[in-house]
Amino acid sequence: METDLRSEIATIKSQISDINENLKRFVERSNQQYLESILDGCRSNFSEIIIGYATGEIEQGLEENMVKDCHMKEACKSMFSDLLERNIEQIKEGNIPEGSINKARSKMKELRDKAQYDRCDNCFSEASRIFDKQINLMRALKIYREEGELKEAISTVPDANIVDEMLEPLSNKQRMQIMKALSTETKTFSSLSLLTGLRGGNLLFHLQKLMDSGMIFQRNERGDYMITEKGYAALRGIVETYQILESQKFRIMGRD
Repeated sequence: METDLRSEIATIKSQISDINENLKRFVERSNQQYLESILDGCRSNFSEIIIGYATGEIEQGLEENMVKDCHMKEACKSMFSDLLERNIEQIKEGNIPEGSINKARSKMKELRDKAQYDRCDNCFSEASRIFDKQINLMRALKIYREEGELKEAISTVPDANIVDEMLEPLSNKQRMQIMKALSTETKTFSSLSLLTGLRGGNLLFHLQKLMDSGMIFQRNERGDYMITEKGYAALRGIVETYQILESQKFRIMGRD
């Protein structure tokens, strides 16, 4: 009986060890780009659910909370719906054009200034409540930030941290080559040497720079190199900024 129990425990330990090895191999083979695509899909599905709720709230909120016995109710409800649904369309597109929110606020104020009755406050209060919730949704989805918020964020960023932990580690051609290569798959020291043309201590110097800054890590003392979440986020930010600058350059050239 005791022998059978020991055998079963040994079998369970072996199975657990196999599972751990399989998980380790999966993590090693999975590149950050693949993981990011999964996260993007989750964010997309999550956003659709929230947008569906926000869309329904326009109709339900206005219908239930606007003054019911006002002869202008339907006309005002139509104007509010039009303004609020434009925000929803921008949320769906994932792009909030510069100044569009301020323009919507100005339109809301313009409508309020034209209001004829004291009880109009009830209807505008409900429309403003929904409008503010939409703005909070945009912020939560990270597709909108007011200029004042951005200025405050910029002013509070620690200069030393940005330079030492992000800018300086990536301000080198070979290190950028390494980061780009690791963004799709793990790489050995030899393959990175072949890619960059660096040998021995020269390559190790650049790898150490990236590891010290948390951009990449080595699986073990002699293992492959992998990009970290921080490294992938930094690389993606650089690429997105480059794409924006390139598109602006082409627009300027097009005007010329």
